Amino acid sequence: MMTTPGGSSSGRFKPLPTAMYAGYSGTASSWVAKTSVSASGKRIQREMAELNVDPPPQCSAGPKGDNLYHWIATIIGPSGTPYEGGIFFLDMIFPSDYPFKPPKVVFKTRIYHCNVDTAGNLSVEILRDSWSPALTITKVLQAIRSIFLKPETYNPALPVIARLYLSDREKHEEVAKEWTLRFAK
Repeated sequence: MMTTPGGSSSGRFKPLPTAMYAGYSGTASSWVAKTSVSASGKRIQREMAELNVDPPPQCSAGPKGDNLYHWIATIIGPSGTPYEGGIFFLDMIFPSDYPFKPPKVVFKTRIYHCNVDTAGNLSVEILRDSWSPALTITKVLQAIRSIFLKPETYNPALPVIARLYLSDREKHEEVAKEWTLRFAK
């Protein structure tokens, strides 16, 4: 057990909490401080500061409580779309290896959209095949907002909605507007 000055049985050292030395392997060069913010946490903090200074239009996001890896985001439906004026809430869960892996984004507000399944899971290229560590939370929010304007019909979570969008845009807009009024206002 590792100890600190002032607390051992001899009165000089006291035990450190296990979490503080879980990364210690016995040599000074391999010490990993578990109480400090990880690289992913530092990246998320930096992106949060940038987001607060210059948020994307009609978007906001931030940690849920004190959990840096679980955020709540809001996107206001863009004007000129069937989502206009709706307030859409999303959960953003960041993996411990962010930014090397993308956040998982889930719509908490129901939405009629081909890129969002019935459980709210979002299916967009930027969060899958097009993910890059160079992308940021701001870019993710911008990409999500862009699907309100132009759905990724080639990559649908719900193909039936994509087909309606492509074959009968007017009917699609009517249903999407109805859902926005019912669930997002």
